[in-house]
Amino acid sequence: MGVSEATTARYGSGLALPAELWNETVDVLLGHCSVRAYSNEPVPEGALEVMIAAAQSASTGSNLQSWSVIAVTDPERKARLAELGGKQNFIARAPLFLVWLTDLGRVARAAEAREMPHQALDYLETFLMGSVDAAIAAQNAAIAAESLGLGMVYVGAMRNKPEEVAAELGLPPRTFAVFGMAVGYPDPERPAAVKPRLPLDAVLHREQYQADQDSQISAYSATMAAFYTEQQMKVEGDWVEHSARRVAGPESLAGRHRLREALQKLGFELI
Repeated sequence: MGVSEATTARYGSGLALPAELWNETVDVLLGHCSVRAYSNEPVPEGALEVMIAAAQSASTGSNLQSWSVIAVTDPERKARLAELGGKQNFIARAPLFLVWLTDLGRVARAAEAREMPHQALDYLETFLMGSVDAAIAAQNAAIAAESLGLGMVYVGAMRNKPEEVAAELGLPPRTFAVFGMAVGYPDPERPAAVKPRLPLDAVLHREQYQADQDSQISAYSATMAAFYTEQQMKVEGDWVEHSARRVAGPESLAGRHRLREALQKLGFELI
């Protein structure tokens, strides 16, 4: 895609980006869409390793590399994870399902082997750093996958039932499934569309935060209404309404309101 086509798809209208700064990498990034329908074609041999090499090339806090990933291809295990992840059947249909982990267990075991202290692993900051590391690594893998013509979608519902997911994957203490990622070639009969994002000036602030975003949010709600109509999606209310419903209270978190309790059962103290 060219600059105008890509930015129109991403924002609902063209965005003046300099053509001389456009390249294949930016094109892949702006062309991202969440793919939940996959063809029967398997992920090619070696693609997983390319994705993980890209993931390991991402930045990581203090070089702790406090993340891991589990590649799941077994149909029965994918089906069980789909059930645990809110009965999302595309998880089972995807040829490859990756579960990305905050992994503080590896450095804990390494320190224990040398009888060295590791109390800082019990602090929220360290858990947050591991989760950020996993997210940065996963996004590198996603970009690599899309550059190979594969499609993917993140699955936050792996956090719905943390203990059950941990048992299914045989996770050791201090290891937590942050999210999943379904990967496969997009089904040409069911193409995914690029979903518009908030206007750039709603998220890009210069020098200080600008809280007055009413006009940008109104414009975005109109853009999303047009997108829903075009995609024949039945969405109740506008972007503000369904976003507010998503954060209305603990009952809207699909089990994740008890996350601290689950993490403690999985070996995290989170001081």
